[in-house]
Amino acid sequence: MITHSAFVAEPWRVRESGLYWDVLAQSESVFALSNGHVGWRGNLDEGEPHGLLGSYLNGVHEKHPSPHAEAGYGDPESGQTVINVTDGKLIRLLVDDEQFDLRYGHLRSHERVLDLRSGLLHRVCEWTSPAGKTVRVRSTRLVSFAQRAIAAIAYEVEPVDDEVRLVIQSELVANEPMAQPSADPRVATALESPLRPEEHVAAGMRLRLVHRTAESNLRIAAAADHIVRGPASTRASSESADDVARVTVVTELKPGETLRLEKLVSYGWSGLRSLPALRDQVEAALSGARSTGWQGLADQQRAFLDDFWGHADVEVDGDAEIQQAIRFALFHVLQAAARAEQRAIPAKGLTGSGYDGHSFWDTEAFVLPLLTFTYPRCVAEALRWRQDTLPAARTRARQLDLEGAAFPWRTIDGAECSGYWPAGAAAFHINADIANAVVRYVSATGDVDFERETGVELLVESARLWHSLGYHDTHGSFHIDGVTGPDEYSALADDNVYTNLMAQTNLRGAADASERHPEQATALGVDEKEIAAWRDAAKAMAVPCNSALGIHEQSAGFTGHQVWDFAGTRPDQYPLMLHFHYLELYRKQVIKQADVVLAMYLRGDAFEEGQKARNFAYYEPLTVRDSSLSACTQAVMAAEVGHLRLAYDYLGEAALMDLDDLEKNTRDGLHTASLAGTWIALVAGFGGMRCHGETLHFAPRLPEKLSRLAFSMHARQRCLRVEITNSHASYTLVAGEPIEIRHFGEHVTVSRGVPQTRPTKPPTVLPEPSQPSGRRPERPN
Repeated sequence: MITHSAFVAEPWRVRESGLYWDVLAQSESVFALSNGHVGWRGNLDEGEPHGLLGSYLNGVHEKHPSPHAEAGYGDPESGQTVINVTDGKLIRLLVDDEQFDLRYGHLRSHERVLDLRSGLLHRVCEWTSPAGKTVRVRSTRLVSFAQRAIAAIAYEVEPVDDEVRLVIQSELVANEPMAQPSADPRVATALESPLRPEEHVAAGMRLRLVHRTAESNLRIAAAADHIVRGPASTRASSESADDVARVTVVTELKPGETLRLEKLVSYGWSGLRSLPALRDQVEAALSGARSTGWQGLADQQRAFLDDFWGHADVEVDGDAEIQQAIRFALFHVLQAAARAEQRAIPAKGLTGSGYDGHSFWDTEAFVLPLLTFTYPRCVAEALRWRQDTLPAARTRARQLDLEGAAFPWRTIDGAECSGYWPAGAAAFHINADIANAVVRYVSATGDVDFERETGVELLVESARLWHSLGYHDTHGSFHIDGVTGPDEYSALADDNVYTNLMAQTNLRGAADASERHPEQATALGVDEKEIAAWRDAAKAMAVPCNSALGIHEQSAGFTGHQVWDFAGTRPDQYPLMLHFHYLELYRKQVIKQADVVLAMYLRGDAFEEGQKARNFAYYEPLTVRDSSLSACTQAVMAAEVGHLRLAYDYLGEAALMDLDDLEKNTRDGLHTASLAGTWIALVAGFGGMRCHGETLHFAPRLPEKLSRLAFSMHARQRCLRVEITNSHASYTLVAGEPIEIRHFGEHVTVSRGVPQTRPTKPPTVLPEPSQPSGRRPERPN
């Protein structure tokens, strides 16, 4: 996107000058607005043309038969797919009976600006109709952080040179015609018109539609209200039918006059509430928004973001694209999570229907670390959603003849939706990723109430799975066999290092939390014998190594496999899983995404410094990065072991994954985990930040192309600002009691008003490892 002539790098805005059909779908994702509860793609106000229509409510989905050619025990019987709910964005315009459609007439100018400070999407264009009438159209759109059910649009039209007759049609539309959602006819049929009408109302300037999904049995309500300002002759009417409700405004304007429409839209959904209750819910939300007014909503949005940026902003000197990208990333991660409130954070947020709207381990492993230190309340809410899904996870564990809970690889409501179990359901590390997020959050915040009410149960049930899945051999070592780690090109492996080390954290965390909260542990049936068994398994955890190579095995026997023929693989054959059968991938040394390298980042305490460098050098030439989750992790570890230039290149790949559409699928929605990975690459990579227990550790080093990096962190009711240059790092306590940190291992106490400055340390110079042929990270020209 940024490499397109329509886009330039700005520190606080994403600006598109002109309108280009070849990146229309991508721009709809980039300009999407959301608050974690309601999501609107950046479709044009008039609805057409479009790449992918999208209005989403977090958790609203339809079920459909799972596409299994052959049924197998434990296979999910139904899938779940996010649906396009009632579209409240639509505002159609007629200029002297000519439809305002940018494919016709003459588009004289067009600009859209996403303002990251204010949270508003601005659009302004001048268009001359085929009949020669020119109008200027301005619109501003928001999805409210302060009022989570509300989205709003301010829409203005003015003639440029001649008097015009205008008709505006502001609509709520359900079951919009969509592109074929799936190649599987069973899925396509289920999603073709997923909403069944229950009520439609048009009364004055108010509209309302209520629908219900056929299979998932969810009820969705949308309501809209309008404020119109124009000449005294302006007239308005309204009408409704099953799938559409419309307010029509008619007026005549002279040059210098303006017609302004303010549209407020409220959403609600439930699997339990009655139609009258849901109707009252959206009407009440709409009344509250009308009382606040458009300007009030915009002011609330700015105030919310002023607070967020005040403690979460990251400043980068030396690379304008990275500066824009990190703020774009922070904004969109916030949009995905801020008001999700005990709902999942999908892999695409609410920016598109990619991955069917499912949530994966991405959330806990990549998104929640950022939020833990910038907006921690979102972390507690995301983990409470996992707690709400425990009944389904316990059922899944019983189905797999395991104890505790087996959390799903991909899901919307908590039920497993993975149709290919070796690369999905066998990835049990999702349990440990959730547990690690619990441990990190409690360590960073000291939220004892959360640990007692939510954390203990999550840790206990996930630890029980590990104890039943693994076993002690005759020598006492604890093994976990037949699992898939983060690298999905190596399935059903024994003793995957990442899985085992993260399970170790899980087992220890469950034991520690149970001892801190004996009443909650007892209620879950935990006794001293079970705690002792968890500690024994953690202490005896197998971590395979190849002593001859001096490295850790990704899994037992991995380094004995044949190395993939990288030289014989064409550039157009990536990603490999689209061109080679998984069985061919599984028996070779080829890595989809960072695995051991991710373990070294998250469990750095389990590795010696020399081992980290050797491991990184060994696995780097095998990792093809066919996943957007890999670059940020490789950036972190490249920086830690001293390859700063390579780390900078990996930062660029993570940061520009969507802005440059590197994987050619931004049209389906943004990569939320890679967006979060931009922060990880900067803060954990070049800032060298690690959180061990309650202590923050820093080992900052900048690549030569960056002259300054500054960021803030929340920890234990304190706010710490870190500023790094090529020679020094400065630590300033912005709020809270004095905090003790470590700078390259040195104990440093930071108090308010007394910044602490320390020199950075240059890395040990090592030979830079190579990457698979054609897979070196490179910034676009």
